[in-house]
Amino acid sequence: MNSAPVIRTSEIGAVIFDMDGVVTDTAVVHAAAWKRLFDEFLRSRARPHDAFEPFDVEADYLRYVDGKPRYDGVRSFLASRGIMLSEGAPSDTPNRETICGLGNRKDKYFLMRLREEPAHAYPSTTQAVRDLADRGVRTAIISASRNMSEVLASAGLSELFAVRVDGVMAEQRHLPGKPDPAVFLEAARVLGVEPARAAVVEDALAGVEAGRRGGFALVVGVDRHGQRDALLRRGAHAVVRDVGELRIE
Repeated sequence: MNSAPVIRTSEIGAVIFDMDGVVTDTAVVHAAAWKRLFDEFLRSRARPHDAFEPFDVEADYLRYVDGKPRYDGVRSFLASRGIMLSEGAPSDTPNRETICGLGNRKDKYFLMRLREEPAHAYPSTTQAVRDLADRGVRTAIISASRNMSEVLASAGLSELFAVRVDGVMAEQRHLPGKPDPAVFLEAARVLGVEPARAAVVEDALAGVEAGRRGGFALVVGVDRHGQRDALLRRGAHAVVRDVGELRIE
């Protein structure tokens, strides 16, 4: 299915949206926070005559951390550079060089940036959510982030979604991160709809794979980064450049 996707209300009773990069433009804020974290960390470990290879927002972010819980992102990127660290604990302070410590430092940088530059919503996505509601289609929002409430408030969207599954809930309910479909399946459960009657809208490769693995009727990839083919390979039924291309019938 390569044409603009159609959400048929006779077949689809709910649509689950990823937050960062689909509902809000915060994917770029996350990417900047990851780059600051990893560039600092890699420089601190480099020996005087080593060539410094910085974190690449286009390649490393999309391949290793986009859409994943932050500790998984830390683990994945460091493994790509052959670096092993102790796991630590979620209570680790941001200056500790553990998986959790680095993840917490990234979270600190993200919130600092968010306070300086408020999040913005994609107007076409918020309009699609309202159009779906007008037609009786329920919606939910998911994210690996533990900062969903702060991001939605920053973007003026606190009231848009009644059903939310974020990183806090995922930890409380022991839901594994993407590409495992657990967060999408939990959102569908709360919405009271089977995956076979629900759609997923995602921009991350791991998220698209999760939606397809979860058996959702329609998985729409949103191509914000020129990775249409990769989204299709991971399981997207269709890829759009913007949520405004979705048709509701």
